Amino acid sequence: MTISVGDKLPSAELYVMGEGGPEQVSLESKLAGRKVVIFGLPGAFTGTCSTAHVPSFIRTKDAFAEKGVDEIICISVNDPFVMKAWGESTGATEAGITFLGDSLAAFTKAIGMDFTAPPAGLVDRSRRYAMLVEDGVVKILNAEENPGVCETSAGETLLAQIG
Repeated sequence: MTISVGDKLPSAELYVMGEGGPEQVSLESKLAGRKVVIFGLPGAFTGTCSTAHVPSFIRTKDAFAEKGVDEIICISVNDPFVMKAWGESTGATEAGITFLGDSLAAFTKAIGMDFTAPPAGLVDRSRRYAMLVEDGVVKILNAEENPGVCETSAGETLLAQIG
């Protein structure tokens, strides 16, 4: 079942690169009592993800903060080593965007946002989406029909929907 507006996000353990290597991060603890933007995408270092999706959230980061968003989190079905390198290479880490790896696609599958496209070499990857979450509850959800497009899930689109 795909997650919907009004649903509480499931608990998930994601990964980030810490000072001493990979560290588990509880998504639930990041969301508790906070207003957070989460955007998911098919993969680090892939075309639309690198040239459109991540840059849209870098451009809008300050405007989201002005609307009370505490954190912007990018989730991809990649390991934390790749996510760290990608965040640094795009400038997103420097901009203050958190990159979390869903290495086993457990969170992505739990919210029904997974897809597989063998001809492109993508197995158990995330559909492209963006959501506003308040205290763990989905308030706005924008999902793309086509993983190669970043319009509905762009930072500017989500920002315009927040009152």
